[in-house]
Amino acid sequence: MIRAAVMGYGNTGQAAVEAVRAAADFVLAGVVRRAIQEGLYDYPVVTDVRDLGKVDVALLCTPTRLMPDAAEALLRQGINTVDSFDIHNEILSVRNRLEPMAKQAGRVAIVASGWDPGSDSVIRAVMQAMAPSGVTFTNFGPGVSLGHSAAARAVPGVKDALSMTIPKGTGLHRRMVYVEKEPGADPQAVKAAILADPYFSRDESYVNLVDDVSALRSATHGVGIERLGASGGTSNQRFNYTHTIDGAALTAAMLVASARAAMRQKPGAYTLIELPVVDFLPGNRDEWIERLV
Repeated sequence: MIRAAVMGYGNTGQAAVEAVRAAADFVLAGVVRRAIQEGLYDYPVVTDVRDLGKVDVALLCTPTRLMPDAAEALLRQGINTVDSFDIHNEILSVRNRLEPMAKQAGRVAIVASGWDPGSDSVIRAVMQAMAPSGVTFTNFGPGVSLGHSAAARAVPGVKDALSMTIPKGTGLHRRMVYVEKEPGADPQAVKAAILADPYFSRDESYVNLVDDVSALRSATHGVGIERLGASGGTSNQRFNYTHTIDGAALTAAMLVASARAAMRQKPGAYTLIELPVVDFLPGNRDEWIERLV
């Protein structure tokens, strides 16, 4: 049995607790969060992971920008880590940052193990192998982006925020950000800060002030990945992969699968495309080969 701790208790953290408890080969060691409300839980909730006793792996469900520091601290304590770090152009640097520390500690860190980046990254890698020459488009949404929403909520003067991703096609997106500001906050300053954030500055983004963000909430998200290319000398190869999902639930499922895979790797830092896919699955490899291949 793999003893797992969930770090953070927002939407993804709560989904991760459910996913760990549903996995037959896992035990929920507990949840680590900043504030504890007594009487709400039927599992251990603490403010320091060391209070949970033995922990094999930690599922990081904190805001993305806090994940690298949290992973470093946990690796130093001898705990494997998996995270859903989702700033695409920084993933390689985070992996390379954690690599020497993971090896020194004799532990495993798996970076960007949500759904995109994460499981969708594996799909893109397989499509690349299927048609080595060509181009891949990833179109997100329409739906709520948890990472972008969290980034908007972190801006000073923001009480609550929700970011909708609208696909424009060929990998281009529009970000529609709905913001409930703190009383007295300068609306223009709030808008400018959100639009300057790297989460939003690379896309066509709009900030809309609303009275109540909670009235707009929806868990639905999705993606469409399309590759147009050639297999050897044969052109006109076209592959499509689509899904409509609850983003937190799928992220949590991939965190659990990655935590399982972490227990099977040599010390070091990895992304999902570097791992054997069968290691995400519980039980015996031969049984999965017989069933799926």
